Order: sequence, then structure tokens, then C-alpha cells
Amino acid sequence: MFKKNIVVLFFVFPLLMVAQGDLLNEIDTVAQPNESVSSAFKSLKIVNLESTKLASKGDLFFVVAHRFGYFDKGFDNFFGLDNANTRLQFVYGLSDKVNLQISRSGFQKAYEFAAKYKLISQKTTGSPFDVVGFNSVTINSELEKTVLPKIEFSDRLAYVTQILVSRKFNDNLSLELAPTHFHENYVANNFQDNSQFALGLGGRYKFTKRWSFNMDYVAHLNRTETSDFKNPLSIGFDLETGGHVFQMHFTNSQAMHESGYLGSTSGDWGKGQIAFGFNLIRVF
Repeated sequence: MFKKNIVVLFFVFPLLMVAQGDLLNEIDTVAQPNESVSSAFKSLKIVNLESTKLASKGDLFFVVAHRFGYFDKGFDNFFGLDNANTRLQFVYGLSDKVNLQISRSGFQKAYEFAAKYKLISQKTTGSPFDVVGFNSVTINSELEKTVLPKIEFSDRLAYVTQILVSRKFNDNLSLELAPTHFHENYVANNFQDNSQFALGLGGRYKFTKRWSFNMDYVAHLNRTETSDFKNPLSIGFDLETGGHVFQMHFTNSQAMHESGYLGSTSGDWGKGQIAFGFNLIRVF
């Protein structure tokens, strides 16, 4: 029932809300007739989910992402502050329509290489959507030969393919749909398929000139009922401060790379297994 309510929320949300210089200027530019609509999202990610925003040609984004432990342990780990994962990421605009990414995450000691590319632009007259492709390959360097003596390099690899479809309804509201396929060459249990399918939903609502509320959720489509893993649900806020964007959020996923949060989210919101995190994005 909880999953159904989340999905319903994303479809009802627009009905409720409708009736660098500076990064924000890019978002707030009023499009002229027959022109492409400016970016639906302020940042490269909504929270966990990739957004349809791309770095411009020649821009280099440096992203420092930090995710603490879950609240549910209380003072034993100081409400998660004693446990943390960090992700360092570089995103380069090879062109206005093609981005290349590289990152290293503490979760799974993962190295991720990715490409994001614009397929269709939303226009004032014409296409009502932005359509962006995303592909990544991740190397899980945490798997140890002492524990898994037969492991090979190929077993460490995971692949993600997404089609990101967004619409900017007005200057305040943007929504996104993200059909997703991901494949992990190694899974640790019998109840999880190597190839998995999911549907991501995300949105942004700007309520002041510099602040926006963000939310994303990914529904796993072929996970078995006996799985210990959960669907990632995240809520947060973006603050634009001139040269960079600061994102603060709460989520049940401690992983930040794509295959990690899609396949290995373990937190349960109903049990207080929620982590605080933040992303700091700087553009050069």
C-alpha cells in the first residue's frame, strides 16, 4: 500500500501545484516561442536519481556527496553520524548534449564510469518532454578473494541503463519518469536476479528563488518478496548559492552510485532506517 501511495503522489502532485553566472538564472530563463525550455532541474541529480540536466560544453562539475548512517541506532552511533560514506565525482561536458562521469564511492568501494546524453529537448512548441539517456558501468572493488576465492574481475561489474523523461510544467514544477534496467554480474543470494528492472519517479518544486523541494522513488519491478532489499525513497532540498548548489536530503539508501542504490538499498522508512546526506556541487 505504501508503494502505491508513493506512485499516486507523483501523479497527483502536479495537479496540486499547478492552479553559472548563476545556476539559478539558467533555470529561471523564460523561453521564447519555438525555443528549447531551460533545464527542468537545478542539479545533475534529483536526490539519488539522475536528472535530465546536463553540464554544458566545457564545464567540469565536481560533486562531493556524503551519506551518514541510519537514525535507528540512536546514540549508539550518534544517530548515524559515526558512520558515513563519501562519493567523489567529476562530470565533464564533452558537448552540450553529451556528459562523461567518473566517481569513487565508499559504499562497495565502487568505481563508476558513466555517460549521459540528450536525445530530445523540451520545446515551447514541439516536444513536451526532455529525453535523456544514461549508461554506467561500476566496479565493486569491495569483493575479497579471501572470501570469494573464485571471483573474477568480470564478477565485480554492474551495468545500468536508464531513459530519463522529464517535463518542466512551469518555473516551479518539474517531474521525471525513469524506466531502468540494471545488471549485476555477481549477486550474493539466490533470491535476486542478475538482471533487474525498475521504474524511477522524481520531482522538483521550487518554492523560493533559491530553494526547492526534491523527491525521488524507484520501484523495483522483479525483486522477490523474500528479498531483504527495499525500494529507495528520498526527499530533500536544493539551495543555490551562486557558484554552487547544495543539496540536503533524507533517504533509506546509503549507496550513492546507480547500481548501489538501485539494487542494495536496505533501509526501511517505517523502522527509522533513514540516513541524512548532502551533495555539494561546484562548477568550473
